[in-house]
Amino acid sequence: MATSVVMPALELAQETGKLVAWRKGEGDPVKKGEPLLDVETDKAVVEVESPADGILAGVTANVGDDVPVGRVIGWLLSAGEAVPTQQEPAVTGRTGAAAAGRPAGAAQAASGASAARQTPRATGPVRISPKARRLAQEHGIDPASLTGTGPGGEVLTSDIEAMVAARGADGAATPAELESVGTVWKLMTERTIQSWTTVPHFFLSRDVDASALVAARAPLREAGVSYTDFLVALVGRVLVKHPRVNASWTPQGIRRNGAIHVGIAVATEDGVSVAVIRNAATLTVQAIAAERQALAERARAGRSKPSDVSGATFTISNLGMRRVDAFTAIINPPQAAILAVGSVADRVTAVDGAPAVRPMFTLTLSSDHRVIDGARAAAFMDDLAAAIGDPRAWLT
Repeated sequence: MATSVVMPALELAQETGKLVAWRKGEGDPVKKGEPLLDVETDKAVVEVESPADGILAGVTANVGDDVPVGRVIGWLLSAGEAVPTQQEPAVTGRTGAAAAGRPAGAAQAASGASAARQTPRATGPVRISPKARRLAQEHGIDPASLTGTGPGGEVLTSDIEAMVAARGADGAATPAELESVGTVWKLMTERTIQSWTTVPHFFLSRDVDASALVAARAPLREAGVSYTDFLVALVGRVLVKHPRVNASWTPQGIRRNGAIHVGIAVATEDGVSVAVIRNAATLTVQAIAAERQALAERARAGRSKPSDVSGATFTISNLGMRRVDAFTAIINPPQAAILAVGSVADRVTAVDGAPAVRPMFTLTLSSDHRVIDGARAAAFMDDLAAAIGDPRAWLT
């Protein structure tokens, strides 16, 4: 019996996936669980396994295509079996190349859909705000030469200011350089905009004495154990006491997640990805360090698994290694919180009423107010600070 190969949903709210590579070609035999294709999401390139045994046939998507989730892109057939006649139409890729096996009329339909999504450029008088018009006159800028970023292509004050800033010291305009971005970066911007505009964020910051944490890490440093590994382990254990911080908002109410999977935000050239440490509350620091390193190796090799980058219930973003003292992070929905971690550095602080130098760092918790209120967030930070102050007691 024919088994369809579909574009998988590798994460919540994913609408499309970019086909990066077919690991098998048309007519090749495939075993269930064998790598079949690579898909790029907003987090990473993920290796997708074959759902069944069979011969790959009826491929309808090319490398580079952005394919809607759930779209059939191929079939796995038994020997002598024909490709089902009810095939999904192929998807037009970024290069506009037609996919193999596209039924008649599919190219026209895809082209029409693409055109419908485009906003036609106005051909009438330039739409410009009065303030922007005055600023343009002051600097001798023709508004018709600009592409406005406002609604309907309206030229805004910020558009004029950007043009003025782009001019050289002699007043002559210097051409702007447009940097193209990849799928990961584009989807990252979409997700952060969605989170920032729809999730009611609030923030709590706390300076924490890291003396005990530094001492606990010292004998494990040569083995590759980082402060992040300790924080993943400690956060996992603290979340057991604070299930609402490990929860998610849904239209039906607050969902308390049954497992604790801690994501680690990782900056790459293509954008921010998240490596997920599953069941963090039960792992040792050494096990977390080994898993983090394995996740990084698979990501660098382009062989990440779906479980490597999906399913996080809480995220840690650590910029301490970049010498950042403190910052706030944007929540990654459907999670309800993210912890921003600054650098561990010596600071003067009060100890028993007297000034003393201690290794300190700043933690900032971003919370979704639909799920977590200020009192719950503060209680979580209290317990996390206590755990950092005595990590051995929490990790034994």
